[in-house]
Amino acid sequence: MRATLAACAVCGALLAIPACRTLDTRREVPAVVVHPSAPSRAALRQAVSAALDGAPVALADDALTGSSTLVIERAHPRDVRGLPLSGRDLGVPERFQLVASDGDCVLVHDRTGRRFTLSATECAPR
Repeated sequence: MRATLAACAVCGALLAIPACRTLDTRREVPAVVVHPSAPSRAALRQAVSAALDGAPVALADDALTGSSTLVIERAHPRDVRGLPLSGRDLGVPERFQLVASDGDCVLVHDRTGRRFTLSATECAPR
């Protein structure tokens, strides 16, 4: 009887361990950039470029100041007259979400889940 109780206690403890690991204590909320500056815009541009494997990106100066979502579309190659070189573009735009997480501004790449903490950036909950 005692051995059975001990075995049940061990099994219960083993089942509880994974539950403890899945507990996320971070408090994250969608956020927007407040007081954008040259360094905060550079940090955002670097994070987006890193998420896209070093691809150069062009961002508006007010990116992520009115919305917590950033959508990046691929550049469409054009000829010297400005006409598209190809017909349809089947590429899917890349989406990012800005969140405030434990006092940091974190850019999350939706497709990969990669997270980039933005230095020199102040954000506020949306």
